[in-house]
Amino acid sequence: MPPNSAHGKLDTEETNAAAWQATRGAVTGAARWGIYSAVAAGIAYAYSPIYRGLTIQFKVFLQMSGMIFGSVIEADERLRIYGERSRRQKVMARDAAVWRRYEEEFESLGIQGVTSEARTRKDRPEEQQEEK
Repeated sequence: MPPNSAHGKLDTEETNAAAWQATRGAVTGAARWGIYSAVAAGIAYAYSPIYRGLTIQFKVFLQMSGMIFGSVIEADERLRIYGERSRRQKVMARDAAVWRRYEEEFESLGIQGVTSEARTRKDRPEEQQEEK
């Protein structure tokens, strides 16, 4: 695997976090769908003479197929949710930075009534002391 790609470095903290989310999704999906497959196999064994006639290897294949299907579905879902959340956080951080620049610009121009959040928090205890 090349150290750098066209989209930037591949081994970043964000990439590792996304991989862990996909892994967690795959494990939970395999467990969940494995249980579903086992229940379906039990029902099929109880009611289907065709299923009872299958070889153990094919029954294991059917069980594993359900588990793999579940792991793929759940990993994809978790990865999509993680990507959505990550994009939303980046947009919020970018918007907050733009807003801070606007506040700083207005403060530097001396426009009344515009105070950054940081200055408001710093000045608040002094204002409360002056009122007393």
